[in-house]
Amino acid sequence: MSASFSIDPSLDGGRLAPVFGRYGRLHLPQFLAPPGAETLSAALRDAGGWTVSTIGRGSTVDIPVDAFAAADEPARNALLAAAHNEARSGFHYMFESLRISDIVDSGDGDSLPGPLRDLYAWLNGEAFLSFARALSGHDDLAYVDAQATRYRAGHYLNEHDDEKAGAGRRLAYVLNLTPEWRPSWGGLLAFLDHDGHVAEAYTPAFNALNLFRTPQPHMVSQVSAFAAAPRLSITGWIRTGR
Repeated sequence: MSASFSIDPSLDGGRLAPVFGRYGRLHLPQFLAPPGAETLSAALRDAGGWTVSTIGRGSTVDIPVDAFAAADEPARNALLAAAHNEARSGFHYMFESLRISDIVDSGDGDSLPGPLRDLYAWLNGEAFLSFARALSGHDDLAYVDAQATRYRAGHYLNEHDDEKAGAGRRLAYVLNLTPEWRPSWGGLLAFLDHDGHVAEAYTPAFNALNLFRTPQPHMVSQVSAFAAAPRLSITGWIRTGR
């Protein structure tokens, strides 16, 4: 049976447009009507195929989580030391990912829990795209990619602005799917002003959609060692085309 999703009827993209136009970002609590977020959160907990995603010498590196766990401690420590060395002075990240749109588009969608496939289809349907167009004022939004992310203790995403020439990225989004989260656990989506200060930060509240204009400097703060759960989300870009 397919999962169905809908936007909470209290959220109107047109009415939210002036606020988004002024600030270029919004935190929208209780975004999905029940039981959408609960269904997705359970699907992420059950999903296999996760990879540890990071950067090595400027290139993306994906390591299956089972392979990373099976490596001996010196090998894992060497990888972490190299990652942290690169992270000190440039763009870097380390978290676990499940590249939903890549998997579905490659024809391997059956390997994913059904609700994740269904969400990807819904994000590319008229209900979500028309909401995003009305809120942002971008009438040319035509495609939404998606990946699930799982930030465990020590994971992070350094400051960057999402700009990529020719990719058609207009907006970025993060749908937060961890049932409980405290700000002291880290994992905050933080927006940076022109002098490097944090202008605003969003706690990954359950079923909240964070939507923001790109390019825009932002980061995800490192998840603390005492966080009681992984930070789960589905994230990606809303674009003019594939």
